[in-house]
Amino acid sequence: MADIIHLLPDSVANQIAAGEVIQRPASVIKELVENAVDAGAKHIDVLVEDAGRTSIQVIDDGKGMSETDARLAFERHATSKIKAADDLFSLRTMGFRGEALPSIAAVAQVTLKTRAEGEDLGTCLVIEGGKVVSQDVDACPTGSNFMVHNLFYNVPARRKFLKSNQTELSNIMQEFERIALVNPDVHFSFSQNGHLTNTYPMESVRQRISSVFGRKYSDQLLSVEVDTSLCKLTGYVGRPETSRKKGAHQYFFVNGRYMRHPYFQKAVMSAFEGLIPVSEQVPFFLYFQVEPSTIDVNIHPTKTEIKFENEVAIWQIVLAAVKEALGRFNAVPTIEFDAAGRPVEIPVYNQSHAPSQHAPQPLTDTSYNPFQSEGRTAKSSLQNWEELYPGLSVDAKIDGQSGTKPMELAFDGLNTSEQQGRSTTHYQYRGQYILTETRNGMMIVDQHRAHVRVLYNRYRKQMSGTNGSSQRLLFPEMIQLSASDASLLEEIQDEMIALGFDISSLGGGSFSVQGMPAGFEGLLPQKLLNEVIVSLREGGQTLKEESQHRLALTMAYNAAIPNGQVLTQQEMETLIGELLDSDDPNRTPDGKRVLTLIEHEKVEKMFR
Repeated sequence: MADIIHLLPDSVANQIAAGEVIQRPASVIKELVENAVDAGAKHIDVLVEDAGRTSIQVIDDGKGMSETDARLAFERHATSKIKAADDLFSLRTMGFRGEALPSIAAVAQVTLKTRAEGEDLGTCLVIEGGKVVSQDVDACPTGSNFMVHNLFYNVPARRKFLKSNQTELSNIMQEFERIALVNPDVHFSFSQNGHLTNTYPMESVRQRISSVFGRKYSDQLLSVEVDTSLCKLTGYVGRPETSRKKGAHQYFFVNGRYMRHPYFQKAVMSAFEGLIPVSEQVPFFLYFQVEPSTIDVNIHPTKTEIKFENEVAIWQIVLAAVKEALGRFNAVPTIEFDAAGRPVEIPVYNQSHAPSQHAPQPLTDTSYNPFQSEGRTAKSSLQNWEELYPGLSVDAKIDGQSGTKPMELAFDGLNTSEQQGRSTTHYQYRGQYILTETRNGMMIVDQHRAHVRVLYNRYRKQMSGTNGSSQRLLFPEMIQLSASDASLLEEIQDEMIALGFDISSLGGGSFSVQGMPAGFEGLLPQKLLNEVIVSLREGGQTLKEESQHRLALTMAYNAAIPNGQVLTQQEMETLIGELLDSDDPNRTPDGKRVLTLIEHEKVEKMFR
């Protein structure tokens, strides 16, 4: 039998590896910027066109590469970070596998200009689809300049599945912000389509957080700092009043590397137990410094999943450190009596200003003998009491002999379903459910979910038709968003205007909200927009239709009547009518049950 197993060409193997390492333009930004940080750069510029589809350029002033290193850097598993397997347990750099550059070169057209320190001339290397096209001498500054053009040009299926420009730009900014947060001693700049959009100068950690997420963020953070034999923990956590249901900025960094760690996240949330609602989260930015030999970063190609050797002990350290920060800054609420309205000083009693009237004299019946009950009748000091209750007569009194029982009064207005010519009466149960009679039985409706379904349909019609009515704010609301959140908001700005928002971009992640949709009185624009952005990010932002669905759903949940609100008969009648006229009255747009029907036979069976 002929041999059927053979080695894949390097170009094919690199394209396969690129599927794991390079998933979208944001992956290219992450790998190139991390390489620049490893090279000791103090100034890094990132320039993109069309959200990375057309061009990605990363310029740094690091130590650069020689002619040989530049050529060898694009070979698989070629790296300057490690030399032996034991070096995996002493890593202090971002990269070490030697997979990023060959993976990028396999699916794009790459031009590298680099010059090492101490050399007069540099190198210009051009690679397309993993093959070297040219290598020439070039007069370039010290450092490296990577230009990546036409990403996935030779893999059309991957390029077709890229999202919209705003979505890809949001993902790029997320990766860019993570690296900027953990390297405050590096100057970063970001440009989109030739326009400088973000600049982060060299600054402290707290200043870098404020630069990324807005100046107001700095006043809401509590400092965390603890140094133990297992790890050194520094950073900041938000005050309890900064909690929100979704979208809290939560970042863990270990040895300068961003990581996701649900176990440590639970430790932070445990420290806030009893201070914030169970379903809400607080922002935090925590930086770990541990011995490289006690962690394993070689788990996933993205290197965001890290295994700790002393995980349980560090969990306790995180919990104690956050609790100490809350106590040190008096973030835990204390019992404080309200002093508003209390007298400044207690007046002193003055005999000359004593009241002149005499104290009231009690009226007593000196002839009353409590032991003599024969022949006495109780006298009431209240005469003609019937005048106080004009609607009550002797015939209306309920006693064991005659009168109408309360149960019969309660059911006096309810007739059987065969009776014609009467309007349906709705009943509200516990301020949450509406009970109403139908031809087949008794229908129970969740009033909050029913209103969600009604509002969702209304908002979707507004997005596809005329704009909704807008309620002008008395004073414009200024909102500051991070670069990644701002790009998402700009993507759905047309849909927001169709719903009735009057919102305009001021640049630099700042927005001015001058109007809100009618019916949203009392809702904070900042909170509402944050929930919309988080919902879009969780939904994946696949298509415009999906974005509209997420936007309308979030708006409907925020504007729907809450559970516990008492409704009038007319309000319940209107809500039930609009619900039954909707396309799917049985469930909310996200699949939750709205109503249930108990048939007449089941009701009768309960009383047998």
